[in-house]
Amino acid sequence: PSGPWLTVVDFLAERIAAVSREDWAQRMARGEVLDADGQPLPPGAPFKPQTRLHYWRSLPFEHPVPFEEAIVFQDEWLVVADKPHFLPVTPKGRYIQETLLVRLKRRTGIDTLVPMHRIDRETAGLVVFTIQPHTRHAYQSLLRDHQIEKVYEAIAPWRPELNWPLRRQSRLQESAAHFMAMQEVDGEPNADTLIEPVELLDEGQGAAAWARYRLSPRTGQKHQLRAHLCALGMPILNDQIYPELHPAPAPDQAPDFSRPLQLLARSLRFTDPVTGQQREFHSQRRLGLAKA
Repeated sequence: PSGPWLTVVDFLAERIAAVSREDWAQRMARGEVLDADGQPLPPGAPFKPQTRLHYWRSLPFEHPVPFEEAIVFQDEWLVVADKPHFLPVTPKGRYIQETLLVRLKRRTGIDTLVPMHRIDRETAGLVVFTIQPHTRHAYQSLLRDHQIEKVYEAIAPWRPELNWPLRRQSRLQESAAHFMAMQEVDGEPNADTLIEPVELLDEGQGAAAWARYRLSPRTGQKHQLRAHLCALGMPILNDQIYPELHPAPAPDQAPDFSRPLQLLARSLRFTDPVTGQQREFHSQRRLGLAKA
């Protein structure tokens, strides 16, 4: 816009004051502020109204997530990734570059990738991405209409007194005490999970203290599996939210990668709404009692 500024730095320092004048000058010295023709503007560049400027948003430092994703399937419609623990699916909060979406865009060169669904940062396993914008609604409607068969795996305390297999149905809503957590409340159920033990684990002590469970969610509420198992008195191994919320490390503190949540999105099965094919995918990751 027109105004009283003598230099571009004067304009930027006043109009985008979240960045200091000194920082703007340093950015311009590094060639990070460009004119409409893509030419870098030096720190002393005169202000010219009715022109366009381009600059890069400065991203905060992100601690690298030292685990790699794998692509288990790719065609012209879908990319299916096997996500490691600790890696967010999409940019949010302190995580921008260290996310599954950004990694896959760089790896595949496909800028139109959009996740068909999401899993928690702490959870490992399968995530499906759509490629073609005009098919997104068709794929995402599979979730809305409960037409995807999802199977998870978890390691949690063994409860021999419960009547296995069991189906947990309850109403989940965000906790009033901790916005990150969900809790069961009275009311019409909105969360439905089939829970089946598949293997007893004894840590070498001769008695089964833990078990491997197959979890088949019929619905997709936030933290549904974690909240349901916790409500049964069997929180998932290494859960940092249930039953007790552990504070996240400060942004400048390296995350603790030594205790991955023992929850895995094991398999997905659905009828492809675009091709009509039966799709079935399986994670190659494994859970275990080892805390590291």
